Amino acid sequence: MQTKAWFLNFSVFILKIFAYSKALDVTQYGAFGDGVTDDSQAFLKAWEAVCSGTGDGQLIVPAGMSFMLQPLKFQGSCKPTPIAVQILGTLVASSRGEWKGDKNQWILFSDIEGLVVDGNGKINGQGSSWWQHKGSRPTGLKFKNCNNLRLRGLTHVDSAMAHIHINGCNDVTISNLRINAPESSPNTDGIDIAASSNVVIQDCVIATGDDCIAINSGTANIRISGIDCGPGHGISIGSLGKDEGVASVEDICVQNCNFRGTMNGARIKTWPGGSGYARRITFNGITLDNVENPIIIDQHYKHEDSDKSTDDKSSAVEVSKVVYSNFVGTSKSEYGVNFRCSERAPCTEIFMKDVKIKTASSGMGQVAQGQCLNVRGGVTTLAVPGLECLALSTDWGTLPEQACMLPQQSGQPDTRPSQDPLWVIWVYGSGGKHLGVYSVVLTSLINLFWF
Repeated sequence: MQTKAWFLNFSVFILKIFAYSKALDVTQYGAFGDGVTDDSQAFLKAWEAVCSGTGDGQLIVPAGMSFMLQPLKFQGSCKPTPIAVQILGTLVASSRGEWKGDKNQWILFSDIEGLVVDGNGKINGQGSSWWQHKGSRPTGLKFKNCNNLRLRGLTHVDSAMAHIHINGCNDVTISNLRINAPESSPNTDGIDIAASSNVVIQDCVIATGDDCIAINSGTANIRISGIDCGPGHGISIGSLGKDEGVASVEDICVQNCNFRGTMNGARIKTWPGGSGYARRITFNGITLDNVENPIIIDQHYKHEDSDKSTDDKSSAVEVSKVVYSNFVGTSKSEYGVNFRCSERAPCTEIFMKDVKIKTASSGMGQVAQGQCLNVRGGVTTLAVPGLECLALSTDWGTLPEQACMLPQQSGQPDTRPSQDPLWVIWVYGSGGKHLGVYSVVLTSLINLFWF
């Protein structure tokens, strides 16, 4: 009897494991995953189901398959919170010649609370068909008004425009991404942030044809760490104040990052004629390897085709309370530090400490030069190159610690099943389905030993 009871319970246990899966798979809604067939409608149907509460808020893009997609909009609000989208396969954008619909973005998630997008899959924007053409080009992956957002683990390649854009989102964590595009690809920023707050970006490898990370107007309380950047244009605050706009950026910390062969390292760029501010910004613990402009503030920024007369505008975005500490490495050019601030609105309270930049071309490791235009009220300690516009001082104060405080995550905790210790994740076949089996396991084991 005991053997029969054990066998019966064990059989029920196994059956329950394979019957309990509630996560939705896009192939259940007609997605082929052959890399040729347009799977857009199947993805929208799957999203509608998961957003309405089917599948316990879990959507799977299975491994071993490629899904060709036209522009898609995944709209909230959704019934379950959080919503978990696990991408294990490959998403492939249509080429420019086959593109249908919105040319501003390819995949958009909008108005979703508690969204988790992760996996070891790939997002391929097929940007090479766009790069030689002027005009609108689509951002690869965009999140708009998505609070308590988590994005991690994916590989993003060859977006037509920026790979990832975060807009109007609060409490965001982005981690462990790989972003790749050719150095020659235009405007292929890795991650752009605008009008967002409490954002953490960490442990990513980014190689693109433009900024690895760009922080735009309306952002506050941003922490960036553990970024390996290059090639690309570095990590940029801005550009700010374009078309005489009003900009606001504050409480930014970039630390423990590497720049390899980039055009810029730590950059702040603002357009002449703009207004507003960029303040309380810290770059700390930065390694430089053959970087053309390791440290640069440019309040005269403009594109090559812009109106050159704008340099004489009567206003500028104010740049203040900027800290550069613990920099080491080499500059590709003769300049290691280049402050080109505005006469109308000079940069104020610029602090430098423990900065050691040499020229890469010099066999003897010659110290790079510094250029300082219209800087007021700055302080330097143990900085090479030295700058005449910054006063020498040993009084460092508490400014770096204040600027690099961690953002306070005010949203919901990250509760996706694959990191909850009360869940077991089973992956089988190409479906890669999530099976929430904790309660089933517990019940079966109790019954097993009870008999």
